[in-house]
Formats: sequence, structure tokens, C-alpha cells
Amino acid sequence: MPYVETGNARLYYEDQGQGEPILTNHGLMEDGGYWSETGVAADLALRYRVVSMDIRGHGRTVVEGEPHGYDAETMAADIDALADALGLERFHLLTHATGGMVGVRHAMARSARLLSLMLTDTGSATRPDYPGVDDASVVQEGFRLAAEWIKTATIEERLAGTRAEPGIFLFKMAEHPDSERMWKIYEGFLRRGDPAAHGAFMSSFYTDPDPRIEGLRNIGCPTLILLGEFDLMFLEPSALMAAEIPGARHVVLDGIGHMTAIEDPGRTIREINDFLDRVAGRP
Repeated sequence: MPYVETGNARLYYEDQGQGEPILTNHGLMEDGGYWSETGVAADLALRYRVVSMDIRGHGRTVVEGEPHGYDAETMAADIDALADALGLERFHLLTHATGGMVGVRHAMARSARLLSLMLTDTGSATRPDYPGVDDASVVQEGFRLAAEWIKTATIEERLAGTRAEPGIFLFKMAEHPDSERMWKIYEGFLRRGDPAAHGAFMSSFYTDPDPRIEGLRNIGCPTLILLGEFDLMFLEPSALMAAEIPGARHVVLDGIGHMTAIEDPGRTIREINDFLDRVAGRP
């Protein structure tokens, strides 16, 4: 399996297609399969070189010893480490959810390296407000309890618990007529991941409530902000990014929630390709 070493991490990635490079990452308790198992990566690989990485604490990426680097700055540096190892001077960056938090922080400092930035279902703060909850300590305690449960629960217990209570991120997926297929994709994420790493990541990453508005204004590459209309956590953060990133394209897909590539891969692919065509100046 292909890996790139950086510090104490071995970053797993998959590489397909030819053309301008697109690097992808993903959200919490997902892996590169978010893009490959939904058909998005294969479609993009018809015209682009698609390199899909598993972020720290997820999938087949391995972190040996501390510090684990479960923070946006270290993980933004991982993007550059992977690109450097593959000889990619510039690239498009396609992100989802937690990976988007990393991607937008990368772009704040290094957008000159990006051909474009695609932010799906995400925000620029790593501790966004939870809708309907005004007390941040309540949210943090919820994350702590969830992280402890994840570390000790079996895969079957995690699947059963998530299906019973899909929460703010998965409820539209759970309601979908094709939800069984979608749950199979989600199960694959859990089976390829390390529960202890998932729990440790949750305990470490989500700490910064600052959306970094000045940093958003410094992003100089073409930017797509894409999400579902029922992605309740990220409707306001996405609107903020769209308002502050110069020239950003903001698309809200009706009828779907947080897991856009899983819930509606067809429209997700069309919006990404349409954006990339605009970046390239194609009609």
C-alpha cells in the first residue's frame, strides 16, 4: 500500500488518473473511501490525477507515538508533505467536513500553491457552534463522552448506536430511501479505522472557535463552498466563508444533509466538475 512518511506519521493515499492533480481529504470517522466509494474520485479521474489521503487518526494512516498531531496546523502541513513527496508543485484541494477545516487553514497561509480550493460541508472554526446549544462547555462534554464511548465500543455497537441516533450529521442519510447502501459505506469507514485513534482525535482537534476572518480574506485561489441544505451545523459557517473569501462560489444542494457525496454523488460530481471547468475557463 502507498504511504508517505512525515515525522512520526505514515500517510496512506490512493492515486488514480492523469492530468492536473486533485488532492482530497475527508471528515471525522471517514477515510478516502468517502470520495472513492461514492464514485466521485473515479469520475474526476477521467480528467484529473486524483490523490486521496487518509488524514491522521483515520483509515490506514498510522501515527506512531506522540505528539499525534491531531490539530489543523499539523494536518495542513501533511497536505504539503504528501504533495512534495509526489512532486506536485500546485494542486486542487477537495475537502469534506473536518478535512475542510484543515484545508481552509492551509489555504489561509498557502493559497498560492492551490489551483483551487473545494470546501464541502465545513467551516473555518475547528469548534463551530452547535445549533440550539449556547453553552460551549455542553458541546465539549458531549464530544468527550462520545470519544470515550468510541474508544471502548465494538464496531457493531457503534453502528447500532449511530443508526439508532444518527444525530445532526447523519439524519438525512438515515432518512434516505437508499440508506442501506449508504450505511454500508459508513460501516467501511469504521472497520478500516482505529477506534482508539478516532476517540483521541475527537478529544484533541475540535478546540478553536475562531473562524479566522482575516485569514479567509487572504485566500487568493478560486474557491467552491458546497453543502446540503440540511447540513445544519455548517449552514452559517459556510455562508460566512462565502462572504469573506474573495470571489467564492457558494452552492447549497436542496434536499440533502451533511454527507453530500454519499447522499447525492451525482449532483456532487456535477457541481465539482462545473466549478473546475470554470476555473479552467472551459464553457
